[in-house]
Amino acid sequence: MLWLAGIDLRLTLLAVPPVIPLIHRDLALSESGIAALSNLPVLTLAVSSMFGGLLVGRLGARGAVIAGLWIIAFSSALRGLGPSIPMLFAMTVVMGAGIATIQPAFPALARAWFGSRVSLGTGIWANGLLCGEALSAALTIPLVLPLVGGSWENSFVVWAGIVAVTAVVVMLTPHPPGANDGRTSRGAAWLPSFRDSRVWRIGAYQSAASLAYFGANTFFPDYLHATGQPQLVAACLTALNVGQIPASVAVGLVPMRILGTRGASWFMAALIVLALVGVLAFGGAAAVAGAAVLGFAAAYILTLSFAVPALSAPPDEVPRLAAGAFTMGYSISFVTTLLSGAAWDATHQPAVAFLPMLSAALIVGFVGPQLAKIVRHAEPAVSR
Repeated sequence: MLWLAGIDLRLTLLAVPPVIPLIHRDLALSESGIAALSNLPVLTLAVSSMFGGLLVGRLGARGAVIAGLWIIAFSSALRGLGPSIPMLFAMTVVMGAGIATIQPAFPALARAWFGSRVSLGTGIWANGLLCGEALSAALTIPLVLPLVGGSWENSFVVWAGIVAVTAVVVMLTPHPPGANDGRTSRGAAWLPSFRDSRVWRIGAYQSAASLAYFGANTFFPDYLHATGQPQLVAACLTALNVGQIPASVAVGLVPMRILGTRGASWFMAALIVLALVGVLAFGGAAAVAGAAVLGFAAAYILTLSFAVPALSAPPDEVPRLAAGAFTMGYSISFVTTLLSGAAWDATHQPAVAFLPMLSAALIVGFVGPQLAKIVRHAEPAVSR
């Protein structure tokens, strides 16, 4: 169930890119409009994540997930109503807000349902999130569109139906008796405290994963076209996404005393640099291999950042801390990716757009060891 709910955090989001040409044709959207539609969910995730603590505090993590999944299902299905540009954009905002407000509930569920094995619970829902990114992107064109007669509007309804089914499954799943799932008293604080150094450190660490993954998705296609390697676009994007899956499994199964070391953080930082060297300096098969390595490193960083709030805070503070980290991480990623595109435009040098990925390596190398001590010693404390 936790894996299915994790899938729904990205399933409807990544159903858009495969049908962008159809939306472009039917609604006569400009390229700027398409870019806005593609990046709007990331901005919504950044702005709305801080309210996740309020939703979890009032409804509990399970109740928040149920409410959020229904919001995602209905808003996603309504995106194609009309079809209409205002409806498409409005429902995309609502859908993004639904995703953003329930994502902080997942660390609380991992803590409540898995007890001392927080990393296993985190690995399960993070693996679902990563699979959700791949499933809708991979299956929309060959499977879903033929089933709905080529209608991009109805393809959104199909993916929304899966989210609705998951909501029913969560409703029927009993909560462990006595488990604290993040619910707080009516007067308790829910807004993230941006004076808390943990919010900044976890958020910065998480932004490194987003900088690497979203940056690669954004700039790989145009970079490969600009350097005369358009035939590698599909292979690199596939490698980037497939490379993510083993990382979530590793975080779920490998003991934290191994994952939470300075050496592990420095190794991930080195992998990012090596991956960029493969893409920028060699191209060809090395670029595909570099994309896979980059996907693995980004997913490892992201999954580990998901585990830290549940390992470093009391149960009723986990959603608040996670919400602050998500807000920081997505905000840094959104702004930096925009600046990367502007730098490319200003310099006319494609490689400049990849500098933020190098900064991701620096963040992991610097902040990772600071979080390592928390992660390494947290699980014994949680089990007590």
